[in-house]
Amino acid sequence: MKRQIIEIDEEKCNGCGECIPNCPEGALQIIDGKARLISDLFCDGLGACIGNCPLGAINTIEREAESYDEARVMENIIKAGPNTIKAHLLHLRGHGETDLFKQALAILLRQGIPIPKLEDETSCPSGTCPGVAEHTITREAENDLNQVVSMRSELQQWPVQLHLMNPNATYLKNSELLIAADCVPFAYANFHQKFVKGKIVINFCPKLDSGLDSYIEKMTEIFKNQDIKSVTIVRMEVPCCGGMEFIVQKALEAAGKIMMVKMNVISIKGEII
Repeated sequence: MKRQIIEIDEEKCNGCGECIPNCPEGALQIIDGKARLISDLFCDGLGACIGNCPLGAINTIEREAESYDEARVMENIIKAGPNTIKAHLLHLRGHGETDLFKQALAILLRQGIPIPKLEDETSCPSGTCPGVAEHTITREAENDLNQVVSMRSELQQWPVQLHLMNPNATYLKNSELLIAADCVPFAYANFHQKFVKGKIVINFCPKLDSGLDSYIEKMTEIFKNQDIKSVTIVRMEVPCCGGMEFIVQKALEAAGKIMMVKMNVISIKGEII
């Protein structure tokens, strides 16, 4: 089945790396001085990296990609050289794709291609993309008296998950939207008072949710028909969350709306960056 996926023009690419932190799936790396798509498996085709390429070297194309074929992908990986092979293997291993990792090794063995040394080497922190890298967060103990705080919920509607929402719901009319990533309420302690109060909440995850094209269509319908007053995005600092901005901007464009979007980024430690 054909789907949208990114394509990099190596003639235009100068290896600046501006696209790397804006790839929601961690599928891009700079190898041998060029940006490279390490694996089709982790490219959702939304193109959050496109607007961050100063040379216009990244486009989306339509090609066979939905049914992932490790053998087909490895043909391109092998052509790109040993550094790309190593990066691809690390990428699969880091994301826990054990079966695909084994398939890739078997293909290398069959073709007599040396398997690169992977021990103690990672393409991203902790052998994973930043969005799933492990962190232990140490908090200073507080006096028990300071912990007794009564806070009320500021949520004004249900449901909040975009897959479940009706774009024609009456509560959306003339509303101020808060578009929040799944992890934000867990990381930011004062989420309700700081962000939710007075707003209608839309919640999704650009990395794990399926049907992101339907998200763009649903958001487009909301922007087109509901006379939205304002849009605030709250996302985590990890690259996985970069797709939120892309989805909102694409929906605004499709709806023919020009609107200032307020962006808030939360650190893994729970602080506003």
